[in-house]
Amino acid sequence: MSRFHVRAEAVTGTQVRLDAAETHHLSRVLRLGEGDIVRALDGAGYELTVRLTRISPRAAEGIVIERVVRPVESPLDLTLAQAIPKGDKLERIIRMATELGVSRISPLVTERTIARGEAADWAHRLARCERVAREAAKQSGRAVVPAVDPPRDLAAWLTAVDPAARLLCLSAGERTGMGQVLSMRPDRLAVIVGPEGGLTSAELDQIRARGGLVAGLGPRILRADTAGPAVVALLQARYGDLDPAP
Repeated sequence: MSRFHVRAEAVTGTQVRLDAAETHHLSRVLRLGEGDIVRALDGAGYELTVRLTRISPRAAEGIVIERVVRPVESPLDLTLAQAIPKGDKLERIIRMATELGVSRISPLVTERTIARGEAADWAHRLARCERVAREAAKQSGRAVVPAVDPPRDLAAWLTAVDPAARLLCLSAGERTGMGQVLSMRPDRLAVIVGPEGGLTSAELDQIRARGGLVAGLGPRILRADTAGPAVVALLQARYGDLDPAP
């Protein structure tokens, strides 16, 4: 059965309204019509079974015939703060991180970030990044679409990040592993991954001054677009719900 995402405010009692993008996919791609049954994820952890009652070019409406809790979200509240890489690598990172269960993705501009882009370009790119997160959440069966923040420089992000979150920064030159610096199980964690050229010593000092921990990922140097998903997978296996055991 096809799954769609709706905003919590789009559900009123037993009535559901799908937005234009989901309606286009529903009607034009899947060729569904009035009377068909679909599943809708409301972003708050519920899966709704919906009978479609009306489809127009800009919206689809339906009636909820069943509402169940969908226990697919990780107990680890995990933010990936990723320095913006070149090309379309950020979109690939967002897709993989979403499938792995992150709660939020925060694109960062650092001293060595090459792909800074203009503010006008980011309005369009941010919409594309949000769409990638939504499609990845739908494909992986997640009940919640992770938030994608507008890009910020590292100093501004450090000021705005949730003070309750434990900060962890990945640095290729650090010999201490994650398991050594994270002595206690975190409920809320924000992971910083630098750009292709790495973070500067001054930036690492800023992170430490904010109470952040700095760790490495082993003897090999990972690409910027590999390191983020790799550390998310490791943290979800250690503290979240990613279980590699058969």
